This record gives sequence, structure tokens and C-alpha cells, in this order.
Amino acid sequence: MSINFEAFKEHPFFDELITPKGNARAYARKMYSFINKLEAEELDNRQKGAELAIKQMGITFRVYSKEEGAIDRAWPFDIIPRMIPLKEWNRIEEGLKQRVTALNMFINDLYHKQQIIKDKVFPAEVLAKSVNFREQCVGVKPPLNIWAHICGSDLVRHSDGKVYVLEDNLRVPSGVSYMLENRLVTKRVFPELFETYSPMPIDDYPADLFDTLAALSPRKGDKPEIVVLTPGIYNSAYFEHAYLAQQMGCELVEGRDLVVGDDDVVYMRNVDGFSRVDVIYRRIDDLFLDPEAFNADSMLGVPGLLRAWKAGKVALANAPGAGVADDKVVYSYVPDIIKYYLDEDAIVPNVPTWRCMDKDSLSHVLENIAELVVKPANESGGYGMLVGPASTRAEREEFKELIKKDPRNYIAQPTLGISTVPTVVKGMVEPRHVDLRPFILSGKKISVTTGGLTRVALRKGSLVVNSSQGGGSKDTWIVDE
Repeated sequence: MSINFEAFKEHPFFDELITPKGNARAYARKMYSFINKLEAEELDNRQKGAELAIKQMGITFRVYSKEEGAIDRAWPFDIIPRMIPLKEWNRIEEGLKQRVTALNMFINDLYHKQQIIKDKVFPAEVLAKSVNFREQCVGVKPPLNIWAHICGSDLVRHSDGKVYVLEDNLRVPSGVSYMLENRLVTKRVFPELFETYSPMPIDDYPADLFDTLAALSPRKGDKPEIVVLTPGIYNSAYFEHAYLAQQMGCELVEGRDLVVGDDDVVYMRNVDGFSRVDVIYRRIDDLFLDPEAFNADSMLGVPGLLRAWKAGKVALANAPGAGVADDKVVYSYVPDIIKYYLDEDAIVPNVPTWRCMDKDSLSHVLENIAELVVKPANESGGYGMLVGPASTRAEREEFKELIKKDPRNYIAQPTLGISTVPTVVKGMVEPRHVDLRPFILSGKKISVTTGGLTRVALRKGSLVVNSSQGGGSKDTWIVDE
């Protein structure tokens, strides 16, 4: 018997597979029965088998430390899948499509009429202090009026059983390659489960991504030349850049491989000379994309790239400037944004959020900082934030000063009771906290991955799921009850 029942019976959090009484949820009963029949040694061997497969498959991520510099590590993975019933998922999928539709309308409005500001639904002050609004993009009309073609919205389930959107990632969201590889590893480790379950497929993502990008091509009728633009091998997500290029049958390029001609067309250097590029899936941040338009010292980008984009000679995904909506203060307005553009209530709600720029909210945050999670507006990866209940007095005092110095740059949220999933720990099964990052593609149609990347906090009691800070991942199954 591998499952530690006591850990779940005394558990104050919602578990995705097991009820508070220690019974399996209806959609997980067959998996529960299978796992529980495995001896601890067998379960541990399967976990080790997954870790060996990951090394053999070369699934890595890069982390940096002051002591050791850049280090490639094997992708941390837990073998017990996270399951979501199809009926619930359909509702989540509908909410994600609604959300990304409104966000793209919002971004397009900000770079044109700014009607949402004129109508006093969104404050001009928030835009004025946005670090991701690009004046260089004002007036540009990207294909289909879409700015964020690839979006990753992070979801969490609270102790009340409800799913909430924790944040939106609209600049260069990463993780989809690990979602795809997780499924392959799970099939190798637990082939028996695939005889019992038929989780919704995810392997069509590379084809959907290719179609989304191809629809942006300025040359209609021809087979478009699509490339994936990477900062290079030292980027933490380089594995993903190479993986997606290979899966789509596209070239993986760095800035030095591309050149913008006098005709504003982007060309790729190759053994035969130069060939035209139609669409660039860029995995480089805005400020490094084009030294002529942004950071003049950038060695990663392509001089003249923004000029080519503005001229309509090349498509960029995601579009420069899309990150204006990738801001945690903007996030707090998304329900209002959905209501303004679509005249609908948000299907998947936000986590309750206090904006420190608002006087009353600022007072509340400063007085209750020990119970709250405080986040800077534009950090990612779990960096730069304060988890009040896990903080020291000195850390809280330091954060109070940071907040008072720049209230616009901070929001605060309650410390959520994030849901858990059974996870292998030294041959036993115990609960560990998880979130979920589905990926939404926006082109001629909107498609959502059936599931997404489930990230798991492998350390007992931890709420931090980021791989750079000790987190791992699981396969995500959408199953029909």
C-alpha cells in the first residue's frame, strides 16, 4: 500500500484526486486503485525510471547561481498524473478563450484609440507607468488585430474548490514543450493506465502552433517561411525553443542569422545565400529584439526588425508591445476589461487583489502584510515577491518600504489554499501543491491545450511551483467521467 491516507485525511486543502475522507474522486478511482496496489519499492522504481527516461531524452532546463553559473538540470517530474473532469474543463476552456479575446482587444485599443481610458474604465495612470508599453508600436495594425498569439494563463484551485486565474503571461510564455514531453514519459512509465484511461490528446499542439503562425504570413498563397528566434543556448528555455522548432519543421535561428534588407524584408542566411522569412516566433524580450528601435546595445536582436514588422513585410508572434497586458496591476482589471469589450462577466474569476496604488488598499496591505502575498507588477518565475506567512519581520519591513516607495509596482493577494495532487515521495504518496498553465493560441481561431503544464511544489508545505525554485511538474489529464 503506497498511499499515505493519514496525510490526506488531516489535509486542509482541496486535493484533485482524493476526498477529505481518503476516498478517490469518481474520475480517479481506477488510477487510485492501481497506484494503491503498488508496493513502495515498485512505485519508487517507476519514479526512478521516469527520471532515467528524462535524462535519456535530454529534457532539461537551465538555472543560474552565483556560485556555479549556468547549469543544465534534468527536468523534475512526478509520475502520478493530475486529472480534471471533462465537464469542468470545458467551462475553464470557455473562460480562457473569453479572457484572451478581451485581452487582445484591450492591447489593440491601447495602441490606437485608447477608448477604454477615455471611458474611465482603465486608469491612464496605470498605462503611463507601464514598463511594457512600447511607444514604438502605437498605430501598428498586426495581422488579424492580434497581439498575443501565444498566451499562458496560470490557474489555481482554492480550498473552496473553485478555479481562479492567478496571472496571465503574454510576452514569451514558456513550458509547453515540457507539457508535451510529460505525456511521453508518463506513457513509458505507466502504460497500464492508458489501457484504462483515454486522456484528451495534446500532441496536436505543434501543428496548431504552426497553423497559427502561418495564418500571419504577409505572403498569402505561398508556403510561409517560419523561424523560431532564440537568444541562444544560454537561455533558460533554450530546450523549448529547439524542441518547438524541430516539432514544427522550422529553422531555429539567432539574431545573427537574420538581416533586414533595404526593401524592409527579413532574410535568413543559409548555405545558398539568403531566403525570405515571413513569420518569426520570437522568444526574445521586446527590448532586445531590435537595437535600432529598443536597446541599442543588444547583440541578440535584428537591426531593422521593427521597421520590417511595421511595413507589414514580416509577422512577429507575440507582437512587440503585447506585454503591456502582462502586468499584475493590469491583471486586476481583467474582469472589467472583459465586461467592457465583450459585455460579459468573467467565466473564470481572478484571485481577489489589492492594488497598492489605491490609498485604501495600500493601508490594508501595509497593516496585514503578514497574511498576504505581495507581488511586483512585472516580475515572473516567483521572484521578487513576499509570501507573508512564510516571511520574517525584517523581510516584511523591507517590503513595506518598497511598496511605499512605488505603490504602482505592487499588488497583494490573500494566501490561497492551493490544491494538491498525490505525489511520490520516497516510495510513498503524499499531497503536494500544484498550479496549472494551459496555453491558448490565437489566430484565425482560438485553441486551448486540453490541460496544460501542471507545476508541482515538490517540497513539503511549499507553495512555490517554479522549477527554478525547487518545483517540478506532472502530466495533466482531461478525462471524461
